[in-house]
Amino acid sequence: MKYNIGMVSLGCAKNQTDAEIMLGLLADGGFDIVSDPAEADIIVVNTCGFIESAKQESINTLLEMAEYKTTGRCRLLIAAGCLAERYRDEIMLEMPEVDSVVGTGDYDKIADVIKSALSGEKNIVCGNMDRTPPERLPRILTTPQYTAYLKIADGCDNNCTYCAIPKIRGHFRSRRIEDIAEEARILADNGVKELILIAQDTTRYGKDIYGEYALPKLLRELVKIEKIKWIRVHYFYPEAITDELIDAMASSEKICRYIDMPVQHINDDILRRMARRTSRAEIIKKIEKIRAKMPDCAIRTSIIAGFPGETEEQFDELYEFVKEIKFDRMGVFAYSREEGTPAADFPDQIDEEVKEERLDKLMTLQQGISLDLNRAKIGKTIEVIVEGYDEESFLFYGRSRADSIDVDGKVYFGAEDEIAEGDIINVKILDADEYDLSGQMV
Repeated sequence: MKYNIGMVSLGCAKNQTDAEIMLGLLADGGFDIVSDPAEADIIVVNTCGFIESAKQESINTLLEMAEYKTTGRCRLLIAAGCLAERYRDEIMLEMPEVDSVVGTGDYDKIADVIKSALSGEKNIVCGNMDRTPPERLPRILTTPQYTAYLKIADGCDNNCTYCAIPKIRGHFRSRRIEDIAEEARILADNGVKELILIAQDTTRYGKDIYGEYALPKLLRELVKIEKIKWIRVHYFYPEAITDELIDAMASSEKICRYIDMPVQHINDDILRRMARRTSRAEIIKKIEKIRAKMPDCAIRTSIIAGFPGETEEQFDELYEFVKEIKFDRMGVFAYSREEGTPAADFPDQIDEEVKEERLDKLMTLQQGISLDLNRAKIGKTIEVIVEGYDEESFLFYGRSRADSIDVDGKVYFGAEDEIAEGDIINVKILDADEYDLSGQMV
């Protein structure tokens, strides 16, 4: 008998690539993949467990999917991913709706776990987060066909005091350049034009297996793949952004001038208590180097508001820094007190109300900065990858080189010529708001 599999993946792009491999393995294992959970005999929830809100979303999603055991045809509910890795015993004890649990280092075993569960055996397959699953596993993309994430490493050794990722994903483990390049060629042959390189810390890539930062070498290899038109990199840590890396990015038109660099804060005392391996002076120096070498580079960052002990003066320093630097993109997160992390036990925890006030103040500032930067693009012609057509505005839309999928803005545009999703075209910008641009295809 053939069984239908439904997959719900939550959280980050790294989790999404794991889900895509699980889908590929399940399809190869004889299961049929369905998008509607009401039609699924087996539902897999690839959970996130990064911060409290993500954990709650994962729990709610598991409970929501469990309802299909009574309202749909669901026979099995499998919890996979980060929450499953971190809270495996609690899930099996407190959520009887869940039939088996698969951790972050064991996602390649998903088909065997499901087959065992169908025979009535409840499994907890976790605890191997430092294990690297085999290369060249099948994969079904859940992104549009022309865009794909390419995971170049997993795990993290940074051990920031607020972060539980090392406890969930294990130590930093790079993939070999030849394996990454081979996967990139396969993706390109299947229609992918934009590669988005991801890891917990992409700038550390290669240090563990080659003894040196090897991201520049990897980029030089990937630009050789003719069918790949854009290469985008996420998650640069400031301390490992070398002159060689900046030069490698500036050397090829294929590499998007886009740096996603989570600085988290700028006050040196808070950076030390976060166990960040950088300083205010170094962060500013790296930004200046990037902008000197690549004036058109879009810099995206993330900030934590309300870290334990953050004083009004330290927050004001952060606010003035954001005001001065004028990041192209910025996400702000209220500090989340994660059990098992050093910062959870720090004194002077900030009230939730204060955290939210500081978050709102930074985001209001960034909205004004973003509007000014976007308005400065009016009259310019930029390259856009076409994503679709908006029925409400009667305009096509897509993303520029300065916009990554799901996290940044859109470019809306009119077009007289026939175009298709995945086409890369030129758009003259005629208007702008805080997040999006609009114009006309030229």
